[in-house]
Amino acid sequence: MSATPVPLTRELLPKLVTTLREGYGLAALRTDAIAGLTVAIVALPLAMALAIASGTTPDKGLVTAVVAGFLISALGGSRVQIGGPTGAFVVVVVGVINQHGYDGLVLATLMAGVILVAAALLRLGQWIKYIPEPVVTGFTAGIAVIIFSSQIKDLLGLSMGAVPAEFIDKWPAFWAARDTVGVAALVGLGALALILCLRRWAPRIPGFLVAVVLGSVAAFVLGLPVETIGSKFGGIPDHLPMPVMPDVTWGKLRTLLPAALTIAFLAGVESLLSAVVADGMTGRRHRPNAELLAQGVANTASALVGGLPATGAIARTVTNIRSGARSPVSGMLHAAFLLLFMLVFSGLAAFVPLAVLAAVLVVVAWNMSDAGRFLHALRTAPVSDRVLLLTTFTLTIAIDLTVAIEVGVLLAAVLFMHRMSETVAVSDSGEQPGLAKGLPTGAALYRIDGPMFFGAARKLLDVLDRTGGAPRVLILDMNAVPMLDATGADALSTLVARAAKRGAHVVMAGVQRQPLGVLRGLGLRHRKGPVIFAADIARAKAEATHLLSEGSGTSAGGSPASGAD
Repeated sequence: MSATPVPLTRELLPKLVTTLREGYGLAALRTDAIAGLTVAIVALPLAMALAIASGTTPDKGLVTAVVAGFLISALGGSRVQIGGPTGAFVVVVVGVINQHGYDGLVLATLMAGVILVAAALLRLGQWIKYIPEPVVTGFTAGIAVIIFSSQIKDLLGLSMGAVPAEFIDKWPAFWAARDTVGVAALVGLGALALILCLRRWAPRIPGFLVAVVLGSVAAFVLGLPVETIGSKFGGIPDHLPMPVMPDVTWGKLRTLLPAALTIAFLAGVESLLSAVVADGMTGRRHRPNAELLAQGVANTASALVGGLPATGAIARTVTNIRSGARSPVSGMLHAAFLLLFMLVFSGLAAFVPLAVLAAVLVVVAWNMSDAGRFLHALRTAPVSDRVLLLTTFTLTIAIDLTVAIEVGVLLAAVLFMHRMSETVAVSDSGEQPGLAKGLPTGAALYRIDGPMFFGAARKLLDVLDRTGGAPRVLILDMNAVPMLDATGADALSTLVARAAKRGAHVVMAGVQRQPLGVLRGLGLRHRKGPVIFAADIARAKAEATHLLSEGSGTSAGGSPASGAD
């Protein structure tokens, strides 16, 4: 008996509502407030750094973290998810801005939000789990390498023109400018060393914020000639922008659709991966479609205030859990604390050196790369998975993320179909002696094991060629065929037609419900001709004996096995 479907309204119900219904007191609020403040301290420099790495201004990252971060927690399907700008979007955002300008990015983000809302309403949240891990690991590691490469100029204070857009052109340009390493390198590398030391010996201290504060103070007090947020961007505004609807035309929608689909895909995958990680740490279960709905609303709202794409952030979510978060309120308070920082301390942000933010992003890139998992997969995964991993990784770096995802998913599907076709086996009664017992002379019996889909149909068509002596009755044991697609059914029809030309009958034994439904849909069940259905092998052998003794066919409707269905 199948389980009762869960109503869509329940699938889309925010975890915040569930939490409040369970009861929420001052003790829980106090714990969530501490967790929210802790995450906000981590997110403050990260949001600015990610925005700068994306080719825009630091305030865009803060606005995204505040607006989208609040909505992702308030409407999402996870109790502890933290949302905002993430490293996964850096490559996509840079590409969209370079091609279509920042207005194009805003519209693409708005479109992605609508796509995510539609995906939630269509209950596509469960489908994300079918994205192969080698594809996710490959493009994530590729993004990490690109982010790391994009920070070398600011980290070392190189005096050079614009950094080349293509990855393969970046490093020769950096090498050519190696003699221009400036004072900023001391600040950037010092901040990097401080972050790593704190992570190693004092992990509870917010290394990112400490590095930003001390790096800024050192640069200001010593009067170091380093580029800062103020000198490059003019500081950060002390308020949130008013919502503005971007200019929408059919031509822009059509042009930006690929970018919007990529943003929606990344937002969905990253947020659900983060929610799965959170489930593993908390023992809870998230609602994937509610999570997609929250991502859609959050990205739509972010676009309306001129922000960046947003999704669930694994590192910040883990920090939230380890800080004691109990409910989505912690994520909402994290956004509120960020807004407070923005309103009160925006003037001080102008003194933050870009080299320090580059150090922050170098650490983010290393965390994203998940080098341990990447190398472990290269050593232990099957060859096909290694090929998939390296292909996705290489395409992400050498071409772009969209192509890498498209090729990765397509290649994964092809490899999966190949593996599935290899699991399908067609064996005759000579290979399985138990099947030969009671088989009359003049009949041949073949057993099919595995799903019969288009990738394995060729094996079925080879059956008749393997039957020596042109048997008058061909029995197909289909008890172990759980699935039949249109191509597999067509192969069965072709086999029946070929048998008919030889004057032979085909008896199909033990056909399961799904394959039988497909065959009925093609009319094979009711056709008058040399095909009969039997409930099991015993009845199929009896039917074969009956046909051979009469020397002529009987229709399926009048055979002893006609009640098999």
